[in-house]
Amino acid sequence: MNTWARRVRVGIAALAGMVSMAAMLVAAPMATAVPRAAESPDPKLSVTDVDLGRPTVAVSGLNRVAVGVTVKAGYNSDDPVDNDTLLNVFLKRTGGIGPVRLMIAGHLKRTAGTLKNGTWTGTVDVPSTANGTFKVYGVMPGFTLDGSDGSMTTETPFDGPSIAVTGVHLPRLGVSVIPKVVPFGSAYQLRAAIWDSATGKPYGSRLPLQVVNDNLCVEYDAGSKLTDTAGILVTSFPASAADSLNCVRVRGKFFDTIGLGFAPLRPGIIGAVPSKTVVPVNTIVPVNGSVAGAPFRCPVILQRLYGASQWRNASQDLVRQSGRFTVLAQPSYRGNNIYRAYFPTCGRYQAGISKSFVIRGT
Repeated sequence: MNTWARRVRVGIAALAGMVSMAAMLVAAPMATAVPRAAESPDPKLSVTDVDLGRPTVAVSGLNRVAVGVTVKAGYNSDDPVDNDTLLNVFLKRTGGIGPVRLMIAGHLKRTAGTLKNGTWTGTVDVPSTANGTFKVYGVMPGFTLDGSDGSMTTETPFDGPSIAVTGVHLPRLGVSVIPKVVPFGSAYQLRAAIWDSATGKPYGSRLPLQVVNDNLCVEYDAGSKLTDTAGILVTSFPASAADSLNCVRVRGKFFDTIGLGFAPLRPGIIGAVPSKTVVPVNTIVPVNGSVAGAPFRCPVILQRLYGASQWRNASQDLVRQSGRFTVLAQPSYRGNNIYRAYFPTCGRYQAGISKSFVIRGT
């Protein structure tokens, strides 16, 4: 597995708190990780026991409660470089409705025994957004969790204990894009907000948010900025950022407390030109055109004007990867047949209409 795919896999866990978009936004599909069959556990690691310091925990707001984690394991290596091997414990949601789906107890250090038969200890910092039941399912060695070390290993499976999390006053994220629909080639701003979902009010203090885009949405950490006391943070982005994943993240230790991913809306800009403008009646005429932004596999509909104002669908095509499309006109009477290409709203792309054009039937 390449480094980017590995980052995506861990990054998806980091953004596991992603919530539904506001009305003006469209959820952006996360990149798909390489299938798990492409990875394998580190053959040197064997795990005999994982213990959580407590079976239940209650967490409020943006607090995190550190719960002890103890691992008894062995790392079968005689290389002195491996003496300081760290372990990472992964817990997945098995019940409840909190937005976090995966928790990580990261960078556990060996505190007793030998490398081949030792005890590693550390904590998992539990957020309120866990709010449910989590179960230990695997352990992985190493310092880097985002794959930037080029590692192809995955977790060593382990059927471990569970912890029940009761979360209250969970944080909620919202975002608006300025302008609402971002023109191609234009810079824009994101206004992110965080508040207490139980009260609907801000927490009343300046809070660290990451408002970032592209690979910084899935990498381990991207650097945070503070909101104002109303929980608002406004960030500017260059024009190029509108064509990649945008996100708001509340970082925790090794995984996000909550996250929101989205793609800014784009205008529907469409143009179409007939291959011929004068043809015998009932001749099929290819009409070629393009849609700005190349919204792949979105539909385009050729419409013909009837009477003074009634447009009826004549043919349809899907936008190719190049942004191009071809629809078919067929003038049915002598004289001017008026057409236009219509692009209906598709994902984050807004509806658009080309300039009308004439094909004269003879």
